[in-house]
Amino acid sequence: MHLAAILVAAGTGSRFGTETPKQFLTLLGQPVIRHAARALIGAGAELQPVGEAASIDAALEGLPHLPTVPGGAVRQDSVREGLLALRSHAPEFVLVHDAARPVIPPGTVPALLAALAQYPGAIPAAPVADTLKRVRDGTIVETVPREGLFRAQTPQAFRFDALLAAHLAGVTGATDDAALLEALGQTVAIVAGSESNIKLTYKEDLARLEAVMSPGLLPHVGTGFDVHVLADNRPMVLCGVSVPHDKGLAGHSDADVGIHALCDAIYGALAEGDIGHHFPPSEASWKNADSAQFLAHAGARIGARGGRLVNADVTLICERPKIAPHAEAMRARLAGILGVDVECVSVKATTTERLGFTGRGEGIAAQAAVMVLLPG
Repeated sequence: MHLAAILVAAGTGSRFGTETPKQFLTLLGQPVIRHAARALIGAGAELQPVGEAASIDAALEGLPHLPTVPGGAVRQDSVREGLLALRSHAPEFVLVHDAARPVIPPGTVPALLAALAQYPGAIPAAPVADTLKRVRDGTIVETVPREGLFRAQTPQAFRFDALLAAHLAGVTGATDDAALLEALGQTVAIVAGSESNIKLTYKEDLARLEAVMSPGLLPHVGTGFDVHVLADNRPMVLCGVSVPHDKGLAGHSDADVGIHALCDAIYGALAEGDIGHHFPPSEASWKNADSAQFLAHAGARIGARGGRLVNADVTLICERPKIAPHAEAMRARLAGILGVDVECVSVKATTTERLGFTGRGEGIAAQAAVMVLLPG
């Protein structure tokens, strides 16, 4: 292993003021930690998450990573646990990154690794631009000269053996890993930090991160509508979930009317036709097919266009079966197929007050709406 990355995600984020730790909040349709993990993986690092395993593994589903290890009482303890877990893999270099920093600017990791050719450690840092005041009891007691002061960021990079030795040397109270090497008299280099490397600390930081991560993206709205007739001897599949019912829906595929409407909404937002254009019912290969693969294709088209799904809303229109008992499972299923947080997906139902073909129990209809951000 040439390069490993410890993704520190054990903090509670008390300053942010929410019950959910900030690294698991939704940012542009995905958990903050997932953005950070993808950036590290994209830099070529083997990922070692540290924190509460169930939450981390759920947020990183589908991304390659080593088994999550529990964190410690403070950040320094958590990083040490990550280092010990990596010791058997013997990486040459290690990055230590905060899960609440979803943006790693291009060029940061290459610059850090280049610095490690000369120094045992290197960190990205940005110079302090504001005048600094030391305050006591609400009043200024001193103006602190800002010359030579920098704001430390992550990922911080180290020769693995050097950082492990520093963590085992007994130094305590370090707020970042560079401080451990400093305490042992070792030199840590600075590479250029970036104002886009924002640590999610306060609620207003979410808006700043959305602006940084969505440059030039414009909103596109799509809608979809689909109908399938009820039929005997067919399973009832709605929004990817098998629903107990005495009838199913007729169609060439599994006739999942909810997913079909949602696919059409996505293709509509992308101006790429409809589901029949991409998966013609005349082709035998789609007979009785799981409609999840259609939705996965639609979701992949968003990524291929450089876009992001902001939200999806599906309404099922029927008298029976009752949708409410299955709505949460449907939301989770759709979110999983699309690779977004479940909070971005809504599934609800309504009736037509026994009017029309849905009211007579002859079929089920569905309508969907999505918002997608695409490059302008």
